[in-house]
Amino acid sequence: MTIKEKVQEYTPELLNNLKELVSHPSVYSDDAPPFGQANIDCLNAALEMGRKLGFKAVSVDNYAGYIEMGQGDETIGIVGHLDVVPVSDTWKTDPFEMVQVGDRYYGRGTSDDKGGVVCGLMAMKILSEIKPVINKKIRLIMGCNEESGSACLRHYLEKEKPVDCGFTPDGSFPIVFGEKGMIFAGFTGKTEKILDVKGGTAHNAVCGKITFTLEPDCFDISILDEFLKENGLTYTFEDYTLTVFGTAAHASTPEEGLNAMSYAMEALYLAGINDSFVTAYHEKIGTGYYGEKMGVDLHDEYGRLTFNMGVIGKKDDNVTASIDIRFPVTMTNKPIIEMLIKNGEGHVINAGGADPLFFPLDHPMIKAMLKAYYDVTGSDKEPITMGGGTYARTMPNIVAFGCDTGEYNWHIHDDNEFVTLKSLQQQTEIYTEALLNLLEI
Repeated sequence: MTIKEKVQEYTPELLNNLKELVSHPSVYSDDAPPFGQANIDCLNAALEMGRKLGFKAVSVDNYAGYIEMGQGDETIGIVGHLDVVPVSDTWKTDPFEMVQVGDRYYGRGTSDDKGGVVCGLMAMKILSEIKPVINKKIRLIMGCNEESGSACLRHYLEKEKPVDCGFTPDGSFPIVFGEKGMIFAGFTGKTEKILDVKGGTAHNAVCGKITFTLEPDCFDISILDEFLKENGLTYTFEDYTLTVFGTAAHASTPEEGLNAMSYAMEALYLAGINDSFVTAYHEKIGTGYYGEKMGVDLHDEYGRLTFNMGVIGKKDDNVTASIDIRFPVTMTNKPIIEMLIKNGEGHVINAGGADPLFFPLDHPMIKAMLKAYYDVTGSDKEPITMGGGTYARTMPNIVAFGCDTGEYNWHIHDDNEFVTLKSLQQQTEIYTEALLNLLEI
């Protein structure tokens, strides 16, 4: 029987397992340590699935757990997460009941990342039948805090050794061989005309809305009106309160949004506000998304630095805004931070960063997984780097490998998240082939 036929055989069990995991509302909570009772229950349910398939299953203090097969000194890891982001009240279905509509299965976690965990588990089961004796351990490691900081995996690494190679099913196909470095900082300065300001929801999102309380008659409304309308932003202005509406996007792709903070600051500058912070923002940041005015518009053969302004607020006479930079995979953070501080001329504070994750494409692990993807799909898609972050930043020796096939917007972190049967089956087949290839390196 071929691997594809094995996947078909185990599809009902795959769907039942995913349905069970989705039923646990494993959003972070402080109702039970470390991450909430729903996360504990979801982890225990996943471990029990592993036991029923004949594998060793262990909880690591409810922070994480693992399901293991094989033996030997080396370990291949599949590192996924069972926790999910919160849900809104505008879902079309119950987010914690997996519902089939046509070829789609809706539910929180179906794509991110319970689907990937179940595909990894079924790949292990299929492998155990194809190759009952193997000379390496294979561990499906399941964390419970990826969406809220990955304390789960850090705790796991305090108790257990890192894996020797492997993947997290929490990115994109064909493979993510590099994740950009990250730098976080503040941009601060004194203000004379801004009585109060609030904007943005998170440092890692483009500021979609900003509200100012301003000194009376401090700018030319006609100039501001013209600039904002020319650039596709809307606004309201009443009783010296200015609210500007942009378009939010992820900080790793800020060019996909319209930063309300940056365009509002530029509009106020052009409208003659004569404010120290607004002037500094114009001179050092402007409306660009690549750090052009800070002298950090850098790129390598794999991508370009992105520069996002996320959250802003005022305390005493100072306004401070958050900077979120994702920089190219072949660079390090220290020289970029030095440039920021130098060119910021006193306005950049609290700068810190993490270096990128990067594996060359001829690395044996990368080649083994890419071969599996290409053999199963026949695709010619190119490997990618990305600005987002995965467990690969915390667990050494792994990269993101799936689950996103690029076929749909799966609405990850959004209402009506879903996965398709075809995608689940293809992932399982790819992961089985990848495990076979990784056993050979």
